[in-house]
Amino acid sequence: MPKLTIDGVAVEVPAGKRLVNAIETEGKTDQLHNCGGHAACTSCRVLFVAGEPNKITVAEKELLAARGLETTKGLRLSCQLLCEQDMEIKIISRLAGSGRKDVGKPTGDQIDPPPVWTTL
Repeated sequence: MPKLTIDGVAVEVPAGKRLVNAIETEGKTDQLHNCGGHAACTSCRVLFVAGEPNKITVAEKELLAARGLETTKGLRLSCQLLCEQDMEIKIISRLAGSGRKDVGKPTGDQIDPPPVWTTL
């Protein structure tokens, strides 16, 4: 099982689990995911401290570029990643202090849109 360290707290997560879901379920955090994990917003973005995957979905790459965020080293969308290795991240957007009523729409188990992978 990969180890996921979230803001300094380590948890084990099932291999292949969608990162956005692992952050919420195993990590017990209140990370935002407004669009429900469809690569349509950037509220689920995280900052990698270590273990950043070297592959990226085309949808993630295009959205980060459209928002002018593609050049920020280590900035990724948790809805577009799988837990396939040990990773250390920092959460950027949390429910606490956001003024929102909830973290966002439910996210499914599979990456959506269906992933087309490329390298960073």
